[in-house]
Amino acid sequence: MSQATILIADDDRAIRTVLNQALGRLGYDVRTTGHAATLWSWVADGLGDLVITDVVMPDENGLDLVPRIRKLRPELRVIVMSAQNTLLTAVKATERGAFEYLPKPFDLKELVNVVERALQQPLTAATEEIAAAPEEKLPLIGRSPAMQEIYRVLARLMGTDLTVMITGESGTGKELVAKALHDYGKRRTGPFIAINMAAIPRELIESELFGHEKGAFTGATNRYAGRFEQAQGGTLFLDEIGDMPLEAQTRLLRVLQEGEYTTVGGRQRLRADVRIIAATHRDLRQLVRQGLFREDLYYRLNVVPIRLPPLRERREDVPELVQHFLSQGFAVGLPQKSLDAAALERLKRHRWPGNVRELENVIRRLSALYAQEVIGVDVIEAELAEAAPGAIVEEAPAADESLGAAVERHLRTYYSAHKDILPAAGLYDRILREVERPLIELTLSATRGNQIKAAHVLGLNRNTLRKKIRVLDIPVVRGLK
Repeated sequence: MSQATILIADDDRAIRTVLNQALGRLGYDVRTTGHAATLWSWVADGLGDLVITDVVMPDENGLDLVPRIRKLRPELRVIVMSAQNTLLTAVKATERGAFEYLPKPFDLKELVNVVERALQQPLTAATEEIAAAPEEKLPLIGRSPAMQEIYRVLARLMGTDLTVMITGESGTGKELVAKALHDYGKRRTGPFIAINMAAIPRELIESELFGHEKGAFTGATNRYAGRFEQAQGGTLFLDEIGDMPLEAQTRLLRVLQEGEYTTVGGRQRLRADVRIIAATHRDLRQLVRQGLFREDLYYRLNVVPIRLPPLRERREDVPELVQHFLSQGFAVGLPQKSLDAAALERLKRHRWPGNVRELENVIRRLSALYAQEVIGVDVIEAELAEAAPGAIVEEAPAADESLGAAVERHLRTYYSAHKDILPAAGLYDRILREVERPLIELTLSATRGNQIKAAHVLGLNRNTLRKKIRVLDIPVVRGLK
């Protein structure tokens, strides 16, 4: 049993009690307080082997204490907790030298693991602080567990130059994450240059990336500084990297390996002082298996992978996103609007195949096109019914339509809408995402909510069906089991 002393500062008595009991049972000597001044007094007196502090306390912000503690006692590790679950809080905690940041509500088992790791892991010299970034604009919105994990990963990456690979469906905010890594990182004073590989003709990609010399090819009437040169000292964001031609992949790999490149038609080797962040909505491992993406380049780019969750996996963030987009619209001259509770609940239940981008577009239309100040659920239903071209409208089977016919109709609609992108996007994963939920819903509707019959029709174990209903957030039809 450990005899390490843990100092806890939190103005919530319940949290102090829980932590005191949990850590005390593990053999730690625990001291708790609701005031930053008391915590500082203990630290100044040389007490404690570990500090756990809240951010908001009656007498001082816990984040302001962290650099003071690190300066006075560099060996003392500090864990920061906060209910202000934003990217900025995570970044500030990391910048100021916190060992770890935990959002509230936290998992007690996870906190105990962090405590044990903090007490066992040797601590290096005080973390080099990054210049404070502007706080007027919050780059990422959401307090769901999925987004909290994203914030923690980003906070750890801010002070590094590690190459990052961001994956996620279209509309999840991959460029926003890349921009946040730049704006709050140590290269923030340098340029942020983005290039979309899918938007550049394949014959021009090498010139766009590496630049060209005058006369290098027909039409090259002047020297052109490529994106690597434009991003010198900053960050180069390679969006839709999965669409890069193989020949350009070979040159990019050489740059990542050697840190140098030449322009098209040039001989002088130029130094590439850039941080690389790549992004894609495609499955690069599948492209590697198909011979469409170099395996060695994949591993060079995939140093730190970040997967952005689709909006349907963080539906609790929808109200905050809605408020953010309404405020944005009002700031640019759109009428001020709000949504009632039923309207927000309907938005939370929507599948959002276009993710955050689709939600933003819907909110902009609501602000611009509807006269009422408070938007109700009827308006939301009308908007969501106006499906985008190629979108699937999920319908229950008609009274005279068999389940098999309904399934066949749905699959025909799905294939017609996505036949051009299915091979590239990964057929199996796409079907699981976009077809499994509506098929289960169709079956439940056809069996009047009887899960035993539905499981038999689908060829599933009843417990498996129940799990899928829960995971996919499918409402139980007519209350039957």
